[in-house]
Amino acid sequence: MSGETTKYLKFGCVTVLILLAIGYLAYTGVQDSKSYYVTIKELRGMGDSAYTKRLRVAGSVQPGSIKRTGTKVDFVLVENGQLLNVAYTGTEAPPDTFKDDSQALADGSFGHDGVFHAKQLQAKCASKYAPQQPGTTNEPAKSMTEVRDATSSATAN
Repeated sequence: MSGETTKYLKFGCVTVLILLAIGYLAYTGVQDSKSYYVTIKELRGMGDSAYTKRLRVAGSVQPGSIKRTGTKVDFVLVENGQLLNVAYTGTEAPPDTFKDDSQALADGSFGHDGVFHAKQLQAKCASKYAPQQPGTTNEPAKSMTEVRDATSSATAN
């Protein structure tokens, strides 16, 4: 083979190796970020496959179950009478809305010890998203000028 052909062959091999490495990194990145949403009941029924997948589980935080140790938090999720022990060991502290009876979404994996090991935790305040009580409105409070104008027009009639 000539020197120029060898050069092209080497360049082609290096290009193929780089493309394979990029493809492998893309594939593993997608696999790591893929998570399945399951209910607590579905999690219990998954059997051995629950231990190998990244999962997301939601429920209400059981009152009195939150135990904090630094950024580590142990708590119990409740959904339709099903209980799930959760151990959150993320790098950030849980959100401020993470309280008793709040809705929480844990992202992580289910361990052989029967505990869900969460790496991410999202929470929302239950009262903030509760249905509006009858008789209340979302109208902003009236200014003093609007109150005075409404009162003067009512007395003029």
